[in-house]
Amino acid sequence: MTPVSNTGFNNAMTHIGKVAEMTKNQQQVEGQIVMDLISAASAPAKSQAPQPVGNIGHNINTTA
Repeated sequence: MTPVSNTGFNNAMTHIGKVAEMTKNQQQVEGQIVMDLISAASAPAKSQAPQPVGNIGHNINTTA
């Protein structure tokens, strides 16, 4: 087994820490994107939904 110098070990640990931080930040960004997509796909509140005008779209054929 090759011995690892303290400097090399410290550099490796620093790199691992940076990668872990970048991974955490990426997961937070992706989580926010998911929450934004869910929010955008949710049905609007009834007060915000467009209301039908007259009987457009409500004609039912009862002679069939």
